[in-house]
Amino acid sequence: MLVFWHQKLTMLATPKTGTTAVESALESLAHVVIQRPPQLKHASVRKYHRFIGPWLESAAGHPFTVIATMREPLDWLGSWYRYRQREDLANEKKSTAGISFDAFVRAYCSESPPDYAAVGAQSQFLAPKNERGLDRLFRYEKIEDLIEFLEDRLACEIILPRLNVSPIAAMDLEPGTEKLLRKVAARDFELYDQLCQAG
Repeated sequence: MLVFWHQKLTMLATPKTGTTAVESALESLAHVVIQRPPQLKHASVRKYHRFIGPWLESAAGHPFTVIATMREPLDWLGSWYRYRQREDLANEKKSTAGISFDAFVRAYCSESPPDYAAVGAQSQFLAPKNERGLDRLFRYEKIEDLIEFLEDRLACEIILPRLNVSPIAAMDLEPGTEKLLRKVAARDFELYDQLCQAG
């Protein structure tokens, strides 16, 4: 999470949407940088508005613009799957080594996903029902829109490094599995479709 005090801007760090690269590029310009632990770095919009936002706005005397990024839901799950293929993963229960992407997605769709497939949902992170949401949401696939917004708001040029890149892995999915995913993760797909339609 990055907070730019003078610009009254907060960028939330949606997991697996390139935020590590953005944070690396802008860390020196931010007034507050939360990188650890993951529970704080990846605070959801709900947690931000309940705990962090009120404190910032009270201290600043002004509201903050809150932004984040979203990734196409199937691609987002693919990123989690590949990320957890890493050999250096500390928790073996979260490893997807030896598991096909199809099996990973089916496990994600189950009522009680195993540790390796328990990655939450972008819609829960970005758009809690009946609660205050974001001011701006950007598509990961059009990261240039986010960069243009940040360059304008921060009055600087931004060059993103390639960081936290997941290993290459097969991403084959049976039609029935994708149909199941679109049912289980309907809110994520709906939110992403709305974002695409909004341009």
